[in-house]
Amino acid sequence: MANSNESASHDPEFMFRNGFLSEVYNEKPLGAPGVDQIVTRFPPEPNGFLHLGHSKAIAINFGFAKHHGGICYLRYDDTKPAKEEEKYFTAISDIIQWLGFTPVKVTYSSDYFNRLYELAEDLIRRDESEIALQRGGGKGATPRFACSHRNRPIEESLAGFRAMRDGKYGPQEALLRMKQDLESENPQMWDLTAYRVIQPKRVDTSKEGTPDSKAGIHYHSLESITHSLCTTEFEQSRTSYNWLCDKLEVYRPMQREYGRLKLSGTVLSKRKIMDLIENGHVRDWDDPRLYTLIALRRRGIPPGALLSFVGGLGVSKATTTIGIKRFEQSIRQHLELTVPRLMVVLDPIPVIIDGLPDNYLEMMEIPFSKDPKFGSRHVPFTRTVYIDRADFRETASNDYFRLTPGTSVGLLKVPFPVTATSFEKDPDSGLVTLIRAKYDKPEEGTKFKKPKAYIHWISDCPSLNSPIKASVRIHNPLFTCDNPDTHPSGFLSVVNPHSEEVFPGAMVEIGLHEVRRTAPWPKSEGEKESEDSQKSPHCVRFQGMRVAYFCLDRDSSADSIVLNRIVPLKEDSKK
Repeated sequence: MANSNESASHDPEFMFRNGFLSEVYNEKPLGAPGVDQIVTRFPPEPNGFLHLGHSKAIAINFGFAKHHGGICYLRYDDTKPAKEEEKYFTAISDIIQWLGFTPVKVTYSSDYFNRLYELAEDLIRRDESEIALQRGGGKGATPRFACSHRNRPIEESLAGFRAMRDGKYGPQEALLRMKQDLESENPQMWDLTAYRVIQPKRVDTSKEGTPDSKAGIHYHSLESITHSLCTTEFEQSRTSYNWLCDKLEVYRPMQREYGRLKLSGTVLSKRKIMDLIENGHVRDWDDPRLYTLIALRRRGIPPGALLSFVGGLGVSKATTTIGIKRFEQSIRQHLELTVPRLMVVLDPIPVIIDGLPDNYLEMMEIPFSKDPKFGSRHVPFTRTVYIDRADFRETASNDYFRLTPGTSVGLLKVPFPVTATSFEKDPDSGLVTLIRAKYDKPEEGTKFKKPKAYIHWISDCPSLNSPIKASVRIHNPLFTCDNPDTHPSGFLSVVNPHSEEVFPGAMVEIGLHEVRRTAPWPKSEGEKESEDSQKSPHCVRFQGMRVAYFCLDRDSSADSIVLNRIVPLKEDSKK
């Protein structure tokens, strides 16, 4: 069974060759002394799980460096230790690897605390900062006043700063403020805080002042970052960053800003996702109905599809807001070219084909894809097959071309059609429990009429362990409106009660064994090879013909298969 490496319709490299990022590259900033390559960074805060919006930042920063032969740092912005947990550090690293990127080095903001402290004292000696014993003013267009300590002697500010370092002030009792420009139209020049006292978890820094994130340009400078690529919320901060570097006479990286990626029809905030978990609407942060990156991975979204989606959107300063349907369409285009096809029956009804012997067995060779590179598999065709309940109606109609009493339908890849002759129903539920049919094999020398529709099927063949029984989870939109974040009754009021449908008695054809053995599908950078598919079940992906795209869920075991729907198919319901 061959594995296809064909690319999806969107080129993830396109955004680096064209538009905004191409213009950024052509600016060719002067790098730090001794640096002759592009150096970028991805600086996540390890206080939560990354979501779809972060995939753009990862793709841009790692991809920009990779495209131009440079390097990218993964720097954990560990300046808020009260909210940090080891699981977040691990999850961030795993997701970056899953997306196919490898940082040149993993660093931590705290690695630079000693050097930043030295620079802070240098700033005080240059009379460009002061120790303030009062909080700043309110937000907005309120009058701005200089702190009463702004013009205190340099030695007093040095002594106060060292007192902060030595733990003589409690949290928020003292601040190191930069002496910027209170008359500026830019709020990021209004004597921002460079250091504050916090009470972190880490023993080695528990009594030291901690650099404020607004002073983060120093991290970029110390790592010789050539291109600080960030979202537009930091555009005004660029003036402050440049001011600080110039006052300290240190290397000044080039900063450029791009628009965020947002998704309508869901929520991405950590607080709201926690509310969903605590209220039992989803199971955990990796629930496939969410748009955290660990949830998208579990749902079966391939990393290459995610990068192609981001790349296809392009990059500019404008915020990009995408609907769920457009996201799914991009994923579907990628999967169409890169995963094999199998038959899955969600709600099976047995069909007994009268006229075939009880022990009838014919092995059908069925291609895994239209692309011959994928190869083929052999599945049994027997007297009893299972079809989906949706493919049978008790009465015929002009707009329904599947199986009804007295009409014929084709079974995918089976030489001849079948015609339903009768059916049985459960007297209590009223549901059809059995269909009887005849095999429309023509007499030798005669032709048969081609049916109007073909349906998928799975044989009952215990000797070949067919069918494979499975529980299939169909994930629908989590919310019933496009903007749950702004709903007047609150986002929890518009949670979709039918966001997950489970088919516990579903069946899969035996070709699944081959698909599992040869995973990952598709062959995307960063994913595990086939021998690790038990550890990484999400890389076992396939198209359920006429149904949807599916992946194996981690709840599967040796004797229990659980499938997640990745995205639906777009097909005519009459087929």
